[in-house]
Amino acid sequence: MNKTIPKHKNFINGEFIDSDSGEMIQVENPATEKIISEVPESTVKDIQNAVEAADKAQKTWAKIPPIERAKYLRPLAVAIRENEENLARTIAEEQGKILSLARIEVNFAADYIDYMAEWARRIEGEIIPSDKPNENIFLFRAPIGVVGGILPWNFPFFLIIRKMAPALVTGNTIVVKPSCETPNNAFEFAKIVAESDLPKGVFNVVFGRGSTVGQALASHPKIGIISMTGSVEAGPKVMEAAAKNITKVSLELGGKAPAIVLADADLDLAVEAIKNSRVGNTGQVCNCAERIYVHKKIADAFTEKMVESMKQVTYGDPLIDNDINMGPLINKDQFNKVEGLVNRAIKGGAELLIGGEGDSIRGTGYYYKPTVLTNIKQSDEIIRKEIFGPVIPIVTFNDLDEAIEYANDCDYGLTSSIYTSNIDVAMRACNEIRFGETYINRENFEAIQGFHAGWRKSGIGGADGKHGLYEYTQTHVVYLQYNQNVK
Repeated sequence: MNKTIPKHKNFINGEFIDSDSGEMIQVENPATEKIISEVPESTVKDIQNAVEAADKAQKTWAKIPPIERAKYLRPLAVAIRENEENLARTIAEEQGKILSLARIEVNFAADYIDYMAEWARRIEGEIIPSDKPNENIFLFRAPIGVVGGILPWNFPFFLIIRKMAPALVTGNTIVVKPSCETPNNAFEFAKIVAESDLPKGVFNVVFGRGSTVGQALASHPKIGIISMTGSVEAGPKVMEAAAKNITKVSLELGGKAPAIVLADADLDLAVEAIKNSRVGNTGQVCNCAERIYVHKKIADAFTEKMVESMKQVTYGDPLIDNDINMGPLINKDQFNKVEGLVNRAIKGGAELLIGGEGDSIRGTGYYYKPTVLTNIKQSDEIIRKEIFGPVIPIVTFNDLDEAIEYANDCDYGLTSSIYTSNIDVAMRACNEIRFGETYINRENFEAIQGFHAGWRKSGIGGADGKHGLYEYTQTHVVYLQYNQNVK
């Protein structure tokens, strides 16, 4: 008996609505290569309808005290936790993420809502001294208006919440465009929103391709800020579209994180953290270690331990296989990209120690074996371009100066990591490495209360914590002159 493929709808102004295009986009399970759903191939008109609904709702939403807005958000966190398994399995099916990590993503998203809701009484302005007598200067933080959220496929559910929660608590409304690869979790969340008391139009979802829906969202004159997480290639296109209306942009555009392993490092700790960074989400994480720089004195020992650790990595279909470390890559294009980078590296002289090829489990799926490469040069393509797969390229260095030079020699600037037992070395490296985040002797994973922001081509603006919250506000300065002689 053939299973009916679900056909999802856009969520606009509190209602599930078909696109006027009548066309659909098929969604594939990367583990089985089977079509699991269809979502609308939305149009510019669909975006216009969503933005108009959000704009109308925002005028009322902004007048609600922040603490009351927070009261609308908290039940969403409760509902997310109640729907943990359904959401996690939805993510695993459409993205290939292992279930344990999908559950973490779901619960982390709920925690994020609770955290941002706590800021309702902490959104602060300033009182600024005036140069004039009988005058006070006040700086208020005001909502920007309608937020356009363009989402990636690697952490699709969390990124909905990462953009939505701070936007809503600060008085904005939002229209999100999920990735065409992973739209199903957004539909499931829209169902949660539809059953909540959140006012209509405050949260909207429009499915479709970046070339149409994404561009229409970024270029819409009623969008106050466009927040996009995605590729470096997509970033300039969003900026160009937003520039027509001088719309604020906040972009996270990927990374090429260096991991520096000094001679005095705890090798077991370094190997475990870097390995987890490379196989977590099948290496499809913008802040995971992409370039491994190891001191020559310990290069052989480190490499031997890393190869043994990677040999223990298991992979499979997240919905069938238990106790696995990773699933498939997201799609055929990503598989071809990873395979091409590795093959060209080997042709260029790299030594393959493990992996270096795909693996078809049960005859289907975009699986790529855990891979370790040595004899890599700083100038090699695999060091310059983002891999986004379970591949570890190892470069050796002579001293800290060289390691820092190598680390900074990059177009990206999101995250970095250092492994050393010397606090002086760690502090010097922190001050000289030019990246938005540095992790010392720990895994590459940011905190809710931190600030996840990149340098150079890794993006503009950032997320999380107080600074991420204020991304969704604009300042309003009021000069109040008063009559001192009034009695």
